[in-house]
Amino acid sequence: MAVKASGFIGKSAISVHLDFSSFPVKFSCFKQFSVSTPKPLVVLSVALSPPARTVESPPVGYRKNVGICLVGPCRKIFTASKIHIPDTWQMPQGGADEGEDLRNAAFRELREETGVTSAEFIAEIPNWLTYDFPREVKEKLNRKWRTSYKGQAQKWFLFKFTGKEEEINLLGDGTAKPEFKVWSWMLPEQVIEHAVYFKRPVYEHVIKQFNPYFVDEENDSMNSSKD
Repeated sequence: MAVKASGFIGKSAISVHLDFSSFPVKFSCFKQFSVSTPKPLVVLSVALSPPARTVESPPVGYRKNVGICLVGPCRKIFTASKIHIPDTWQMPQGGADEGEDLRNAAFRELREETGVTSAEFIAEIPNWLTYDFPREVKEKLNRKWRTSYKGQAQKWFLFKFTGKEEEINLLGDGTAKPEFKVWSWMLPEQVIEHAVYFKRPVYEHVIKQFNPYFVDEENDSMNSSKD
């Protein structure tokens, strides 16, 4: 696993990148608008959790939240590790303001947490996905937010990264406190495997729902050769 770091700590841009490309399996690449019959997602070395809870609207007692699945080259997903919680990897996410358009909220959170503005909207999951906070996490976050949330209700969006890696800046756009200390492009299976346990059911559902937008590279090449 290679590590690539660039930038300066402080007010200048910083981008610390871990390379997980040595994962010894061949997977697919991302292709927009070429959606064939969905193929089942193969999850490696991950014990499946109970299914994520889906609801039509955020339940009472849950914080309204947006999640961002940012896909780059070869079916890999932007994933980052939290600053104050070692070895905790996640996709970007954040709270939505009252009355804020949720897709706009997703773009805003992506920009605030990663500095990325070169992103193209692809799809969204129609229902909300919820997860509960473990007791120690719930107590800590509710003290911080001065709230009494049980967990989060999330609306998930899929974006395609259209920029260059130099754009990624873990200090974000300077409007919010930095969330992450290091980032990587991960395969969908790795995203699930590295997710904290109480978010894993949601991540499994998100990856499964967006799976039709991942085209099998080998089969796609074979089909192209037949044309």
